[in-house]
Amino acid sequence: MFPKPARTACLVTTLALAACAPAGPGEEASARPGFNTMGLGDDDSRPAPEGGCYATERVPAVYAQVPGQVQVVQAERDAEGNVTAPPVYRNTLVPKLVRPREEMRFPAPCPPVFTPEFIASVQRALSARGLYAGPVTSRMDARTRAAIRSFQEARGLESDKLALETARELGLVAVELPGTEG
Repeated sequence: MFPKPARTACLVTTLALAACAPAGPGEEASARPGFNTMGLGDDDSRPAPEGGCYATERVPAVYAQVPGQVQVVQAERDAEGNVTAPPVYRNTLVPKLVRPREEMRFPAPCPPVFTPEFIASVQRALSARGLYAGPVTSRMDARTRAAIRSFQEARGLESDKLALETARELGLVAVELPGTEG
């Protein structure tokens, strides 16, 4: 018999693998009852064809105000189309696209792992790191999402959706040890 922490890690791993198993014949994976419960987002985390689950984060476009010119008076032309008075421009700041809108996709724990107990563990783990100051509610609420975002932003992921790597770093999902793949 495994010690309790090992049993819990095995159970979490088993649940994660079972949740991402292919759907039965004629059943779409996203049509499974209870799929994406517990506040993962707007149907963002779903099994991928290559296995595992992924979350999608929409990254908005970024614009910067740069010096430029804006035409304020059009050129005047005569009947033959010759310019009789040039256009008038003024210097001002104009928007420039710095980064286009994109979608970021990253591995995430599969939805059935997101039980109230799992979310409570996320809240306690973030609280222990000084990022979550609220009560342990077992719900993926705004405070929890803000703490997840804060933790992940420090690691280069600007998202409030829990990434699989974050869950592993918080000690909430089993980590594969070198030489144990298979």
